[in-house]
Amino acid sequence: MNSAKEIVRSFYETDLIHDVEAFSKYLHPEIILYWNSSFGFNKKDFNDIKTMFSEMALSFETFRCEISHLIAEGNSVTIRYTYFAKTIENPEKEDAIAHFITIWELKDDKLYKGYQISQQGDNTPESMMSFISK
Repeated sequence: MNSAKEIVRSFYETDLIHDVEAFSKYLHPEIILYWNSSFGFNKKDFNDIKTMFSEMALSFETFRCEISHLIAEGNSVTIRYTYFAKTIENPEKEDAIAHFITIWELKDDKLYKGYQISQQGDNTPESMMSFISK
């Protein structure tokens, strides 16, 4: 059995726009994600999350996550990360799409309840260096 931290890391390291099976593997069927972004508040369930990534697959050639922080306490995991993508229109250029911090509660070894904040990606050198944990 994997630790909560390992489960969260594995989910974010999965190619979510090309691996449709990942959602059933990592997300609890009763998942709720409370998401505050620069566009306002959003509440998403399992189908909403799966649909969101399916729609992104139509625009992005590649989509990857770079994790800067991953902290676990019991059955809760906090992750800070940036999503990077190459668009279908410009597959040679990868940009930071958005920066996130999410706190996950796990249930039955799956992501169950999430509290997330995000903002649009900022590709300036100083901003990007703040996300490098190495």
